[in-house]
Amino acid sequence: MQTETERVVEGEKPLELECGKKLGPIDVAYETYGELNEAGDNAVLICHALSGDAHVAGLNSPDDRKPGWWDVMVGPSKGVDTNKYFVICSNFLGGCSGTTGPSSINPQTQKPYGLDFPIITIADMVTVQKLLLDKLGIKKLLAVIGGSIGGMQVLQ
Repeated sequence: MQTETERVVEGEKPLELECGKKLGPIDVAYETYGELNEAGDNAVLICHALSGDAHVAGLNSPDDRKPGWWDVMVGPSKGVDTNKYFVICSNFLGGCSGTTGPSSINPQTQKPYGLDFPIITIADMVTVQKLLLDKLGIKKLLAVIGGSIGGMQVLQ
C-alpha cells in the first residue's frame, strides 16, 4: 500500500481552527487497507500515536524493509482483519508525515510554516479526519482505534 494524499480544505475556503486562526489548504496523507463493503458499514479508522504515521501495516514496496507500525495487528486474518474491514489510517493535522504541518509551505510566504504554524487542538485533528472520511465517501465508522495522541482523538 502506498501513502496517498487528499486535499480536504482548499486555500480559498480555509478551515477555522479552535484557536481562531484559519488554515488552508490542508492536505491529508493516508493509507487504506481492505475493501469497503456494499453497505458501507465495515470501515475502521485507526489513529496513530505521536511518533506514528499513516503507514499502519504491510510493506509499501518489495524493497521496503520496514513494515507498518502496527503490522502485527492489522492485515489479513489479524486482529483488525483486512479481509473483513476497510481500514483507514491518516497522518494527523500538524504531523510530519505528509499531512499539512509546520514543514508545509505557507501560501502567504511561500516558505515552510515552521514556528508560524497555528496552534492546533485534538478537536482540529478530528475535524480534519472527518473531512477526509467525507472525501472518501465514508458515512459511518464501525470502530475507531488509537493509542497515545490517537486515543485522545478517539475520545474526542
